[in-house]
Amino acid sequence: MGVLRLAKTFGAVRLDAACERALEINSYTYQSLHSILKNGLDRQRREARTDGPAITHPNIRGAGYFH
Repeated sequence: MGVLRLAKTFGAVRLDAACERALEINSYTYQSLHSILKNGLDRQRREARTDGPAITHPNIRGAGYFH
């Protein structure tokens, strides 16, 4: 019932966006949804995920070095 009340307060479109964001971060609580909506995180652009290494530097050895 609390989640449905969020739709009345913030709107169904924003609630859908907040639910998508909550699923991405594996957070399924009312408090998380409310926080996402309250802080406007549902309106912010999400960063694209990268599968590459977080840091690229010549001194960092990859998996191939140890084989």
